[in-house]
Amino acid sequence: MTNKVKSRIIEEMTATVQGLHKAGVITKKSMEEFEALRHLEVKPMTPRRIKLLRNKAQLSQAVFALTINASLSTIQKWEAGDKTPSGPSLKLLSLIERKGIAAVL
Repeated sequence: MTNKVKSRIIEEMTATVQGLHKAGVITKKSMEEFEALRHLEVKPMTPRRIKLLRNKAQLSQAVFALTINASLSTIQKWEAGDKTPSGPSLKLLSLIERKGIAAVL
């Protein structure tokens, strides 16, 4: 049921943005940015991927935690598989994975 609700909301947002674009309120570039964001997929992060991401940045768990504004305990739990990142944390980790740690510094 949640997927249907999200899908309906996205469809309605898309129709609204397209209407605003046709009316000249939204530029072509803004429309392209909206489309890019709409199709941005954020996959779940496994403990192994999180640890590899942190190691690639050459950061300790403590420094990585400070960098992404999380607690050391959270990073430890993610890497141990006791917790999984979600929401903004997952998006931030995905951004770091795609663009590198410099994207958040």
